[in-house]
Order: sequence, then C-alpha cells, then structure tokens
Amino acid sequence: MSLLTREVADTWIARWDVQQEGYIPDREERFTAMVDAVEAAAGRPDPLVLDLGCGPGSLAGRILDRVPGATVVAVDTDPLLLSLGRVVHAGRDGLTFTELDLREPGWAARLRLPRQADAAVSTTALHWISGEQLRVTYRELATVLRPGGLFLNGDNFSVDDSAPGLARLDTELREREGARRFAAGDRPEDWRQWWDAIAEEPAFTELHALRGESVEHHGSESAHLSTHVAALRDAGFGEIGTLWQRGDNRLLAALLPA
Repeated sequence: MSLLTREVADTWIARWDVQQEGYIPDREERFTAMVDAVEAAAGRPDPLVLDLGCGPGSLAGRILDRVPGATVVAVDTDPLLLSLGRVVHAGRDGLTFTELDLREPGWAARLRLPRQADAAVSTTALHWISGEQLRVTYRELATVLRPGGLFLNGDNFSVDDSAPGLARLDTELREREGARRFAAGDRPEDWRQWWDAIAEEPAFTELHALRGESVEHHGSESAHLSTHVAALRDAGFGEIGTLWQRGDNRLLAALLPA
C-alpha cells in the first residue's frame, strides 16, 4: 500500500472513468442531474449527503465541486476503490470515506452521523445487491435520512418480466444502441478488463488480496426497476419515481414522508 501515490491513483481513476463511460455515455449528464436534485431538495448550503456504494468517490467529488459547503459521507465495502478515493481526495474538506457493508443490518447506526442526512445518492452500485438484501439497505437508509429526505439512485434499470413485451423491447433498444456506438469496433476497456489490469499493478497487491476476502459480486442481482421501487416502498419511502432518463439509464428518486 505504500506504493499507492497520488499519481498512480489518478491514472487508475482516469481509466475507471473511461470504462464507466463505455457503459454509460450520459454519465456526466446523470451526475449533473443528481447534484441539481440534491441542491434543490436540501434547501440549505451545507447539506449532509450519503454516497452509497461510492467506489473511488466519482460522485462525491462532483457534489463537493458544486456544493462546497456540503458534507459527504462516502460508503463502500471495497478496500481497493476506497483507497483510490482516499488518496485522490486526501485532505479535501467535507469528504470522509467509510468501509461498511450496506447489506448488513446496523450499518446506518455505525456511521454515527452528527445529524440526520438531507440526501443520499448512489450511482451504478446497488444493482450488485440481491433483492432481499436491498430491503435491508433501504430500511437502514430510512433511519438516517431526515423527514422529507431524498434518495437518488442512478443506474441502468431494466423492465422486469411482468411486462414481457416491454422487457423484450427494452433489451432490444439497449443492444441496438450499443451496436451503433461501437460499430467501428473501438469498444473501450470494460469493467472486467479494468479489474484484471489493476490486479497486475504492484501498488495494489495487498489491496487486491484484501478485496478478494471482503467483496462478493454475483452479477446484476437487482437490475429491475420494480425491485428497487418495491424495496423503497417497504422501507417507508413515499413518493418514488424517475426524475431523469436516457433509455434504460435512469435516475430513480424517492422521498421520505415529511
């Protein structure tokens, strides 16, 4: 871990951004919509914001760029991505990284927040959590958001099989868009290739080993929009709907009752 310098971390986060944009061409536009919504809903210049499944802090950093008075508590279970974020954002006021498993009951209390959060955000992260575990995540979240607090989840949400015709069209549209974007064959590095490459970087040898012990990914276990809506309703959120959308790239929003 001593080899992890700011220069090395910057290089790998730049590669992370490129591979993420390969999946999400409207990634920056979605980030902008998310921060707009946080600013509008918080109603104060110093909101307390949770970033769930924060990775290396891509969204957290953008929130503080736009809302410098904010406090962002960034939560993830991946020691390698958290270390990247801590190095790149070292010394940045208003940002703390916390290693917690969002699938475990009690994670919200372990944050020891100074007050209830005004908003929580997540981007391209919670689809890794199974439907039943997602209910735990959202129930925990509801305990630390203030009344009227906002949750935003930006991800690629698909239509479920209860509407088979729409589900087929949803899949077809995604496949056709991808075929057009990569018609010339210039497909960027993907998620798996990025992880395979960073595993070969000497600066991450110890962190990669730690990651193997603590991180479990079994595919997109809760990719359906309906899974998240049902779990949010179960957790006590009231109004739930899509604030922004480009194809299956959606910004799902939920408000606690005021």
